[in-house]
Amino acid sequence: MEFDYFSIDAILAENQKLQCNFNREILGMGHLGGGSERDIVMGSKIQLPYWLANTILLSTWADINIPAPFGARVRNALLADARSVRLSGLVGAGGLWYGFGKSIMDMVLDEQANELSKMLRVTFRDRLVEIIDQAQHFAALGPAGGSGSTGDTAQAFREGLDASEREIFALAQESAKRTKRWYEDSDKPRR
Repeated sequence: MEFDYFSIDAILAENQKLQCNFNREILGMGHLGGGSERDIVMGSKIQLPYWLANTILLSTWADINIPAPFGARVRNALLADARSVRLSGLVGAGGLWYGFGKSIMDMVLDEQANELSKMLRVTFRDRLVEIIDQAQHFAALGPAGGSGSTGDTAQAFREGLDASEREIFALAQESAKRTKRWYEDSDKPRR
């Protein structure tokens, strides 16, 4: 997924707030914290939108904490069984966990970025086989992906996926349907 200024996916992935830890006093900017203070005092911890946090980090006025969707708790759950983690619920609307992770990677120091990159890469690799397997399975069940409890299972599985994983799921499902149609058409006798 390539992110740029005009990318809707990038806009949605960056629609998050980050906790900034200010390491210096900033005069006349207390309103950023949403309070009635005139200034931001050194040591303040303020939740700021991604775009503003990124600008403040570039100015070296503050540092950020790695957001909870990439913290130790989620990392441990992913290490235990990456397939069981509902990535869609970790970052809010749109469920762009990988995209938000990439955005955070671009903001942090090399050591943290490498660790985050490894977590994203390993998670994607560990989940990919299951995504394709489930897509092929539900494609074989028919047009609605099954009915009754099987359809509910398919829907529940898709809802737990990150947006980019849902895209891969849909592509794999369509591919399985087309392959099945091709086999069925090639088995028909020709006149």
